[in-house]
Amino acid sequence: MTELVCYASDGPVARLTLDSPRNRNALSSALVGQLHDGLRRAAEDPAVRAVVLAHTGNTFCAGADLSEATGGDPREAAAGRAHELAAVLRAIVACPVPVIAAVDGHVRAGGMGLVGACDIVIAGPRSTFALTEARIGVAPAIISLTLLPKLAPRAAARYYLTGETFGARRAADIGLVTSTADDVGFAVDAVTADLAKASPQGLAASKALTTTAVLAGFDRDADRLAEESARMFVSDEAREGMLAFLEKRPPRWAAR
Repeated sequence: MTELVCYASDGPVARLTLDSPRNRNALSSALVGQLHDGLRRAAEDPAVRAVVLAHTGNTFCAGADLSEATGGDPREAAAGRAHELAAVLRAIVACPVPVIAAVDGHVRAGGMGLVGACDIVIAGPRSTFALTEARIGVAPAIISLTLLPKLAPRAAARYYLTGETFGARRAADIGLVTSTADDVGFAVDAVTADLAKASPQGLAASKALTTTAVLAGFDRDADRLAEESARMFVSDEAREGMLAFLEKRPPRWAAR
């Protein structure tokens, strides 16, 4: 099996590196499965006090792997992908070990959900962020479960609706990332050094205080949002939006 998520452990720190640059670290079923395995492995290691979620290439994560969107009933396939995304986001939130995102690249779609799910996010100068779903006829449904609890409400409305791109400093201003750094690795090491001083029980209980409401949101809304996402994905507008994106042209509804 191709290794798409590299696992490495160094004392109190486990590192999960998304390593599928050929498709911009898209959330294929294989990558998602390996990410689940890595989170489980880190949680079961009594020496681990922090998980660092990093990436290779110039993109942290571009979202779903649309190349898998073939065969079978389109709506069922779309619902399956939405449930798969919800499950991995919930796994990050529910992990008893703090998860730190080390981002120095582009973040889009489901990648935004990963960032929202992490407890601490350090973003470098090459980082860019965007929620472009509305431009192709869909909406950031599942990833709202991790994004809306973190984003300032006015900022969420702006970026959900406009689809515009913003950088690391703006992401910090609106609550998407914890802090920015010119040297992401150095900044992450400083955070993990502090986490290494804590006890497993103390970390797990402290994290749970910050994630209880988010997990309740998953339990309450994930199934509904997955079905809503699937319905939009197979709509005429979404088909036109995705075709226009692939053909590098404006969709028929776009202002000329």
